[in-house]
Amino acid sequence: MTSPSTAISPPQPSTARSNYYDVTKYPVGDPYEDIGAVINSIIGEIKGRQKVSGPNDGGKPGAVIYIPPGDYRLATQVVIDVSYLKIVGSGHGFTSSSIRFNTPPSELAHWHEVWPGGSRILVDISAEVANGEAAGAAFYVKRTGNPRISSVEFADFCIDGLHFVDDGSDRENTYKNGKTGIYVGSANDSFRITGMGLIYLEHGLTVYDADALAIDNNFIAECGNCIELKGMGQASRIANNFIGAGYRGHSIYAENYGGILVSANNVFPRGASSVYFSGVVRSSVTGNRFHSFYPGMLVLAANCCENLVSSNHFLRDREPWTPMQKYDNGLDDLFGLLRIDGSNNSIIANHISQTIDAQYIKPLAAKPVIINIVSGRGNYIANNHIVATTETSQNNDAPASACFSTQVGALLSTNNLKALQVTAVLVQEGSVQNTVLDSGRDEQVVMDRAMNAFRGTPVPGQ
Repeated sequence: MTSPSTAISPPQPSTARSNYYDVTKYPVGDPYEDIGAVINSIIGEIKGRQKVSGPNDGGKPGAVIYIPPGDYRLATQVVIDVSYLKIVGSGHGFTSSSIRFNTPPSELAHWHEVWPGGSRILVDISAEVANGEAAGAAFYVKRTGNPRISSVEFADFCIDGLHFVDDGSDRENTYKNGKTGIYVGSANDSFRITGMGLIYLEHGLTVYDADALAIDNNFIAECGNCIELKGMGQASRIANNFIGAGYRGHSIYAENYGGILVSANNVFPRGASSVYFSGVVRSSVTGNRFHSFYPGMLVLAANCCENLVSSNHFLRDREPWTPMQKYDNGLDDLFGLLRIDGSNNSIIANHISQTIDAQYIKPLAAKPVIINIVSGRGNYIANNHIVATTETSQNNDAPASACFSTQVGALLSTNNLKALQVTAVLVQEGSVQNTVLDSGRDEQVVMDRAMNAFRGTPVPGQ
């Protein structure tokens, strides 16, 4: 038996402090001039210290990198190839740069603040060197080999692309600058994006080959594209976010994924689509509020199958804010607010409102299509409440800075509405064995009733 005086002490685990880094206290580099170089140096130290798994079932615990409130310029791309890393700040700091850039300088002189705040990273990677998808990313995550990189988290800070670039039109409204906030380029597991503010980036968040990805409680808006899930993936969640893309891109985009949950998001207008799924199967879009200025709000493309779209509120109206009225997504009103290409999808119990002055319908005098089933079979369309109205647009002489009051005023305007003639459901030739129940009156539903099942919405008194 070993005496107490000669007992060997068990190896001590790494202290919490040794795996916690504050970018303002790290001895290498200046985070205010180039936070990218500082974080890369920290990651290099983590990898050097955690080369092998520890004894007594100890692993490589990763680390926390903390960004205090402040402005931090990023001139060097952060490259992450280590698991269990959390980069966290103290505030998403979002404020509308779109309103700011469309406000006359004479008004800006009286504003309390004109830039986003919180723990704010200013992406200063040159758009000219952004060759390829990943090159313009502030944070680039990629690792080869096994296992997949896991449990990387981004939380509670702001990534600001600063400006869009001129493409011959209106510079700050182009939604182009070659910049991406977070780019995950390899297979990954259990990533978390929470409490972030992403603004004025051509691509806010791009993730390839995700498994169990959670995108929760973020403010991702005024980006060319907000959330893009690419490659393939499964079992991921997009929930409780405020999201709003520009007219060139998608607010929520996914391709070749299964088992996505899209829930309780508030998706702002101006995106080319609110949700665009391509080849997505067995996923759910439920309990969201979608608002759009254009057709094509929700698109299920490339043979999407067995998806549930239920209990959402869709609103399509016209852009009321003068600086942005000249832009749109290029689609006409025959495209469909909801467009379905695929089989065995369920579109159930949604509220769909379209309110637009007849003069702005394209093609002029056309009957807008609300739900357009373009291909596939076995789709189930039931108990959707479609409210289509029109009213004469009012002249708007509000100042350019009055985006909030202009949009809220338009939202709350429900007086003097008249019924708008629409095609509630269109089932195109070649799409068969679909069921349409209580989603439009007899004259509002266009389909081959010998090849599909139909029951019209009851009409009072008939």
